[in-house]
Amino acid sequence: MALMAAGMDDHDEYAKLVRRMNPPRVVIDNEASDDATVIKVDSVNSHGTLLAVVQVIADLNLVIRKAYFSSDGNWFMDAFNVTDRDGNKVLDASTISYIQKTLEVDDWYYPGAHNTVGIVPSGDYTSIELTGTDRPGLLSEVCAVLAAMGYAVQSAELWTHNTRVAAVVHVTDAETGGAIEDSARIADISARLGNLLREHSDVRAGGGAGSLALHKERRLHQMMFDDRGVEGHAATAPPDGSLRTEVSVTHAERGYTAVVVRCRDRPKLLFDTVCTITDMKYVVHHGTVSAEPGGGAYQEYYIRHVDGHAIRCEDEQQRLVRCLAAAIERRTADGLELEVRTGDRAGLLSDITRIFRENGLTIRRAEISSSDGEAVDTFYLSDPQGLPVETKTIEAIRAQIGEATLRVRNNSFGTGDHADVAGAGTTAFIFGNLFKFYRPFQSFSLIKLYS
Repeated sequence: MALMAAGMDDHDEYAKLVRRMNPPRVVIDNEASDDATVIKVDSVNSHGTLLAVVQVIADLNLVIRKAYFSSDGNWFMDAFNVTDRDGNKVLDASTISYIQKTLEVDDWYYPGAHNTVGIVPSGDYTSIELTGTDRPGLLSEVCAVLAAMGYAVQSAELWTHNTRVAAVVHVTDAETGGAIEDSARIADISARLGNLLREHSDVRAGGGAGSLALHKERRLHQMMFDDRGVEGHAATAPPDGSLRTEVSVTHAERGYTAVVVRCRDRPKLLFDTVCTITDMKYVVHHGTVSAEPGGGAYQEYYIRHVDGHAIRCEDEQQRLVRCLAAAIERRTADGLELEVRTGDRAGLLSDITRIFRENGLTIRRAEISSSDGEAVDTFYLSDPQGLPVETKTIEAIRAQIGEATLRVRNNSFGTGDHADVAGAGTTAFIFGNLFKFYRPFQSFSLIKLYS
């Protein structure tokens, strides 16, 4: 093992030397395309280079409309046509500067610095990772336990897929506002949440200099991938009748394996597929990505294993098909998207999720964040059978939720109960009683509901 470690260290130092001699070059061009900003990146290639670039774009919530990439030999070249969420070019000077500076930092492409999962220092929060069997009300129970223990949720992300759940939660001590560093308290968190999740589950917690998870979304993919209860399920057709996820893996010329993906287009799709290919120890040597008419997406990759070989057997091909389909589908949450913005306080998330649970709503995905005293929480909701939330269910929670405006976009309920009164694809409701029985919610300013 010592000899192997020494060999890896030598390889890492050599890689760093090569990069210093050939620094990354980034060009951001708003003139090359009529309808998108073109980002071109040239750099020395290593396992994870493509993912590192895509991660920067995804974290800025930019949409990749088209992309080409090639990494034959030791050099990586790619071009991305990107827009913001509204389909406009990226013209903000600070965003352009951030992309340029981040992608030109030599260490960004070094896998040991940004593309591995491990223990990273942080004095700001304690990170908790959870995997287990999903059930209605689970996030509400987790939040209630943490609130009762005196911990505040600063940020969190939760995904569910094929009856399984994975979550990364960052918490602080509600009194001190800092990380929980006492090992006994950390062990107590793990024990209590482990009991809550019951069988077939895993809880990991790290505090202070031992916080977990470098990048929440990539870590969630890895947790779902490692959870063998998820990997074996194939993707299913969306209930709204939109494009089904189709993945094919075939042999190609020159020792490559060809991977073709067709599915619904959505933000961060390229990140999800490249993340999975990278974590399965494959290297993308060539690829092309494009949006298709009708809301579809087309992705084509030519890959090899990191050892230079193509995929060797049918079982390995089918495993890659299942894992890519799962990676695409687990972020696709049908139903209602509910965004809550309000002043943050202790127990806020516990109260919000309790209301969902008491009204029979299931949280299929959640993104939680808190900054400068403001909480911004996004929930993807359905009924326990995975069906969209009906109007009568929304009406049933009216007695518990205080004054706010709710908007439904691209209504997929299919019940005919909603009339578009706020523009194409948008329905507005005024709930005069929102959080009526929960006085801490009276300061809610706006709740937006999407589907």
